[in-house]
Amino acid sequence: MSPEPVPADPGWDDDPAWSRPDPMTPEQREAWLDRVCEHDEPPEPEEYEDYEPLTPEELAEVRHAAADDLLAVKAATTGRRGPGQPGSARTFPGESSSPAAGFGPGMPMDVLPGCAQLAVAADAAAEDDRFDGISEAELIGVMCAWDRIEAHAAARKLAVVAELARRNPKPEDAEFTADQVAYALGESRARADELLGTAGHLDTHLPGTKAALRDGIVSLGKARLIAGATGLLDPDEARAAEDEVLDRAGRLTPGGLRAEIARAVMKAAPEKAKERRETAAKFARVERWAEDSGNAALMGRELPPDEVLAVDQRICWWAGELRQAGLEGGMDELRARAYLDLLLNKDSRPRRESTTGAGGDGAGHDDSSSSSNAGGPSPAGPGAAAIPAGFAGRVTLTVPLGTAAGLADRPGELSGHGPVDPWLARDLTATAAANPKTTWCVTVTDEHGHAVGHGCARPEPRSRRTRAGPGPPPGGDGFSFTSASPDGPPGGYGTWRLRTPGGGRDLIVAIDTLDTQDCDHRFESRGHDPGVRLRHLSQIRHATCTSPICRRPAAQADFEHNIPYEAGGKTCLCNGGPKCRHDHRLKQHPKWTVDQLPDGTFRWTTPAGRTYDTERTRYPI
Repeated sequence: MSPEPVPADPGWDDDPAWSRPDPMTPEQREAWLDRVCEHDEPPEPEEYEDYEPLTPEELAEVRHAAADDLLAVKAATTGRRGPGQPGSARTFPGESSSPAAGFGPGMPMDVLPGCAQLAVAADAAAEDDRFDGISEAELIGVMCAWDRIEAHAAARKLAVVAELARRNPKPEDAEFTADQVAYALGESRARADELLGTAGHLDTHLPGTKAALRDGIVSLGKARLIAGATGLLDPDEARAAEDEVLDRAGRLTPGGLRAEIARAVMKAAPEKAKERRETAAKFARVERWAEDSGNAALMGRELPPDEVLAVDQRICWWAGELRQAGLEGGMDELRARAYLDLLLNKDSRPRRESTTGAGGDGAGHDDSSSSSNAGGPSPAGPGAAAIPAGFAGRVTLTVPLGTAAGLADRPGELSGHGPVDPWLARDLTATAAANPKTTWCVTVTDEHGHAVGHGCARPEPRSRRTRAGPGPPPGGDGFSFTSASPDGPPGGYGTWRLRTPGGGRDLIVAIDTLDTQDCDHRFESRGHDPGVRLRHLSQIRHATCTSPICRRPAAQADFEHNIPYEAGGKTCLCNGGPKCRHDHRLKQHPKWTVDQLPDGTFRWTTPAGRTYDTERTRYPI
């Protein structure tokens, strides 16, 4: 910094930022040209004898080089007023002439990390919240810039809070630091305590998350998710967990990030994850409170995941019975009614009209009890009992084979719930193995957890058992997975023998490849609708809707042709994937485009021309 004050508007010869060094860097050359453009008259030729005008191509090259330099240092501090810099009035012929040109896709302000200079530029892009002349793509860029600025401001605020805590290390002082924060910000003491905890944890345990928040890569809400999930870990474990998610935390939805960081924590410190689950289970409770609308709310907390899924399925079943009986309302309303019916042992199905008067009052009213007046099963009757207590009737449990066999402690995944620690995963797997109706599949993943092969188990033929060799000892406990034959589906991963606990019949798994880089269309269906196998494999590759922001299970979504079937698109794994009904309709909108890349990635292009990718599902590995 200069030891003497610099004039607010230095003259042509007085401003060192605009003097022409020789030789010039691309950034300096562009800055000098910008300064030249600000004057009515060009400099005298004799004053700059070696000056040669630049061609449009050279100007574009200089501009992009300057943008690269800008990104390398994050923000210029010299006051240079060039393309994409705070206060710049520069326009880009052939690209955009709007005041927000620097916020267009790929432009410097569109990718600049959150900082004070970005706030100045974003503020200058619109006057009095008017965005005349700004394209939709640039408008999205300005919106995202403010989002990064918001995160940057939150990071700076948390840094101050952390410093305040550091200055009060003594217990008698630390106890009341939250009061200082609460008084200053007009917050509750509980909220101030949370701020102090988040600030301290980011400062000591999560340097990557702290930097990502400061740069605007993740929002404050996402940073708090990561901090909360890693609160039980030591610094090394917390950093290992954040490393698992930071490469994609910015684009994940909060729900997606919550699942990913939970899995990362279970992977980094499985024993601590188990201890936290078991400790929290001791605080299981039911909470009720008044809603702002005047209605009431009821919620169970810290309940066993398997029993919650079983209850959820029972609620869904009874809601379906209510709908079939003609009870009006949307599915959410019917589920709420079913929830209360099950708790109170009621039957809310509409009464049937009686024309005989038998058993009634002669006027068509039935005087039988409400629990049986509609016929069929009651909430506590045989239909409900069909779902085993303690476990869901239809649910997908994904467990690494090493975890199931007791050889590793990697987390599993329970569909409809999320990650489960290794001990719970093994318990659930053992419960499933005891049920003869359980079906088994094996998915092969790459190093990122993307599915590259898949096979569904079937009972081993007796003739094949002799050919393949004896295998593991009969009746052995636990899981085993051994080679049954080097042969298998073309391009696949061979044929294997799966043995589950309990000494049941061995299962054979032929594992197909899911690669569609050079698709041979082996799973193609002849008509519009996919076959059972094709639909299943598409749901394995993408376990949820292929929208970048939707987490609806693939089993509840449509198989959607990327190139419409009516336009010649194949009903094949290389030309389809799961989309919920909303995103199915969205993809068909003429202003939206979705491309399915050969590796299974879906690329969504919005009306603003911005693109967002959806990768294949990452499974626990």
